[in-house]
Amino acid sequence: MTLDFLDDTQVDYEDALQQAGFGKFHFFLLAICGLIYLNTAVGITILSFVLPSATCDFQMTSADKGWLTATPMLGMVLGSYFWGCLADIKGRKMVLIGALLLDGFCGVFSSISQYYWLFLCFRFFNGFGITGAMGICFPYLGEFQPTKYREKILCWMEIFWTLGVIALPLIAWAIIPLELSIDTQYFTFHSWNLFVALCAVPSLLIGTLLFFFPESPKFLIEVGEHEEALEVLKDMYHSNTGNERSEYPIKALKSKDPKNATDAPSLRNLSMKKPRHVKLLLVEVWEQTKALCRPPHLKNTILTCAIQFGLTASYYTLMIWFPEVFYRFREYEDLNPGKEASLCDVSFIMLDKQNHPQIAENYCGNPIEPEVYFHTVILGLACIPTSLLLPACIHRLGAKFFIIFSMFIAGLVTIGLYFVENSQQNLLLSCIFEALTSLGISTVYCVMVDLFPTNLRVMAAALSLTFGRGGALLGNLVFGFLIDLNCIIPIVLFSALLFISGILCFFLPSTGREALE
Repeated sequence: MTLDFLDDTQVDYEDALQQAGFGKFHFFLLAICGLIYLNTAVGITILSFVLPSATCDFQMTSADKGWLTATPMLGMVLGSYFWGCLADIKGRKMVLIGALLLDGFCGVFSSISQYYWLFLCFRFFNGFGITGAMGICFPYLGEFQPTKYREKILCWMEIFWTLGVIALPLIAWAIIPLELSIDTQYFTFHSWNLFVALCAVPSLLIGTLLFFFPESPKFLIEVGEHEEALEVLKDMYHSNTGNERSEYPIKALKSKDPKNATDAPSLRNLSMKKPRHVKLLLVEVWEQTKALCRPPHLKNTILTCAIQFGLTASYYTLMIWFPEVFYRFREYEDLNPGKEASLCDVSFIMLDKQNHPQIAENYCGNPIEPEVYFHTVILGLACIPTSLLLPACIHRLGAKFFIIFSMFIAGLVTIGLYFVENSQQNLLLSCIFEALTSLGISTVYCVMVDLFPTNLRVMAAALSLTFGRGGALLGNLVFGFLIDLNCIIPIVLFSALLFISGILCFFLPSTGREALE
């Protein structure tokens, strides 16, 4: 259906989106954004296989591993708000490209690092880059979607995260066991280094592919570039319908906020090389930050930041350490056939070198058993049912239901980790935890697209991600220091954080039915 009577009048963005149709363009966009999200799953959890593989090369203790897993989180803490501010001022597309290319190049450089501190440095910048891609891909995808399809399309992103969680152990399983060893006086390169390098390549490829995709037309309207936005909508119309661009019925787009239409273009064209322009950008960032911290956005800002802190701290800490825990169970059960032990027993005994010297010796020297990779693949496969259930039932049950349900059950499962008596029980609870918490994280991202207006959307997501990554940073440090000494403390801590986040979700407004602001 066309709206010929609107040919000479300005229409709002939602009507213009409807006229552009829904089809091939949106599926291609979902594919590229899904690949970005899949790539973030690989980038964030890659260290889970580097920990046991690089232990001997870097002579790492559990505390060293805690710092290694925490360092990318520190990069994410500092990067989240930086990229969010930049995306709300300079645009979604170019910031996505910059974040992905930074992650890719730093990943390659980290793979050839010969010193622990240098590896830490590059992994910091990996975290700095990947958090930008993760925080922006949801708003970028959502701003192209008509209200009717937006929430369901965003929910399909969860399946890409699941594919990433499945792909990572398969890649590790194929690469790390290889007998690759280059050892010279000044340079060493083993199979785990190759694994790190290969996992960096997708960021470079996806960042390059994004050059062929348009900027968000909603953002272009927000900064007053209506003609550019109209050209993007014509391209969408041509791709979705097969009709000529000239047949697109909308000829002019309505500006919702005249102030933004005059001020924002100059901000977008400012150069980061000129001190005066940088000052203007910082002033704009400060003004938008103040807007997030004032009514009517203050309540949603506080809620999303607190929820992200609790959920992300629990998820990223335990997900990164699960393969390490599988590895420890495997080592213990190989040396003590038929003897049961809890997660805390297995963790504590790794320090007991005097009574169990054979464990201390083998823990560094043995390669990762295939069972460890297999168990991690099962973790990813366990997410498939919930990943398919989310888009199928999101309109019927609502996003809040999925978030609250996932957090409360995940909290109970976390408590259950204390009572496991063997690796099979640990695997079962780990699968449930991974399926529910990853579902919760993706649903929170979906909700946030509707909670904030366009000019604050990415910045709000970035602020909440900053709190989330801060939680993950603290969580990894706590887990690294306490897993060998008193593992009951992190278990109680993470379960409490999940329960508190679940309670806070009750205060979130309903989303998904309103028009995109």
